[in-house]
Amino acid sequence: MSLAQIRPHIIPTLLLAFPVVLSQLGHIAVGVCDSMMVGTTGKVPLAAVSLGISVSTVIMILGTGLTFAITPMVAAANGQRDVTALGRLLTSGVWLSTIAGLLLAGLGFGVAPLLKYLDQPAEVVALAAPWVRVLFISFLPLMIFQGFKQYAEGLGLTLQSMVLSLVANLVNALLCYMLIFGHFGAPKLGMMGAAWATLVARVLMAVFMGAYVLRAKRLAPYRAATHWLQPHGPTIRRLVGLGAPIGVQMMFEMGAFSFSAIMIGWLGATSLAAHQIAINIASVTYMAASGIGAAATIRVGNFRGLGDAQNARQAGFAAYLITFLFMSVMALLLILGRDLIPHLYNQPAEVVAQATTLLLIAALFQISDGMQVVGLGPCAVWKT
Repeated sequence: MSLAQIRPHIIPTLLLAFPVVLSQLGHIAVGVCDSMMVGTTGKVPLAAVSLGISVSTVIMILGTGLTFAITPMVAAANGQRDVTALGRLLTSGVWLSTIAGLLLAGLGFGVAPLLKYLDQPAEVVALAAPWVRVLFISFLPLMIFQGFKQYAEGLGLTLQSMVLSLVANLVNALLCYMLIFGHFGAPKLGMMGAAWATLVARVLMAVFMGAYVLRAKRLAPYRAATHWLQPHGPTIRRLVGLGAPIGVQMMFEMGAFSFSAIMIGWLGATSLAAHQIAINIASVTYMAASGIGAAATIRVGNFRGLGDAQNARQAGFAAYLITFLFMSVMALLLILGRDLIPHLYNQPAEVVAQATTLLLIAALFQISDGMQVVGLGPCAVWKT
């Protein structure tokens, strides 16, 4: 496919992707903020956060991947102007997200006691276990937020979730500062303060995103076309059938990174802390690429609903080109900034030295990592 064919899709995709990327980064920015602030308290707390994030992220990605099915189905129904289908997707998507969130939150109480069997430093496990329990509880509001967010994004309404993600991250940063260090009269909770801050921020995200979808006048016809106490069984089954493979694929991919963190933990707290810095940064670029993929899903889904296969294909290739260029720049920045980035985490020299090497390795898989994630949503559209 020539550049001339995909050029008309580049600017619309970028305009749609920008707020989605910022919203996606909001998820991962919470972990980055937690790691940076906890990192100032020592390498053992940072290593504990690394262990907790490594275990919890695998489960979180499975859940959020499941909700990714909502966007292409909504985009396709929107392209067809099918109000009834859009109403059913609203109800069914929120029900599915809430049930998944309850299951994920409950998993935390089973996962935390198992950390001691991962052969990690004892002092790291002791700090990580209670942190994981609180973080898993935050998966319930996070999944509710995802259900409403993916629905709105399927309609092309991306600005609202972007604003909420930015505000939630500011709230999380402020609460982290208060609760980790005991500022402004708050209790000094150390690394546990970061977990409680994340929980509060995610509750606010769920409440305000839900309020927008349930109150916006432009969405009133879709709300009127459904009944909240009667989720549509066939629609839920389609969402699960489409979203489960996406979630499992993303879980296995993230699981590879998480298991590498566990293996690095066998080398000690220093290596685990260094790995957390590198994977923190790499996850930021990955989530940005997934945001571009979400924008592509919306555009491809709309064209799919209109029966315009040619423009749907061109929109997909435009997203691939944008992602290739973006991840190439990110790889270059990681290479050039590998000696500076680790210092943001205020870690000892031995941690910084190892993190510098790991960032160089992270730069090598930027392009392949971005190219594969950007295709998940558009490919799913053709199964709707």
